[in-house]
Amino acid sequence: MKAIKNKVQLIGHLGADPEIKNLKEDNKLANMRLAVNDRYKNAKGEWVEETQWFNLVAWSKLATYAEKYLLKGIEVAVEGRLLTKSYTDKNAVKRVATDIVVSEILILTKKTALAKELV
Repeated sequence: MKAIKNKVQLIGHLGADPEIKNLKEDNKLANMRLAVNDRYKNAKGEWVEETQWFNLVAWSKLATYAEKYLLKGIEVAVEGRLLTKSYTDKNAVKRVATDIVVSEILILTKKTALAKELV
């Protein structure tokens, strides 16, 4: 179990097309938002649906892959590691944000559905 120190696996839908930044030396950065839905019964026995949003960051080849193949609304499985950073916003309030640095992306949306989205 030594390899499982900081590992996250999620399945969800992209909330928007990836935002791509071209950096120096042909390097790219892709920022994405992933919506993960959960469904459970509450104390009254009623079904409740809950959505959590995650920030995804992909570098280099994965950023190029995201730019080329990923679109808003498609379902993907991602694997990566958590990266927490703190910063001070424009109102001088200290904030903390956690990103998932993606190491693998798998498109789960069927090709026929994806082809319809591209039309």
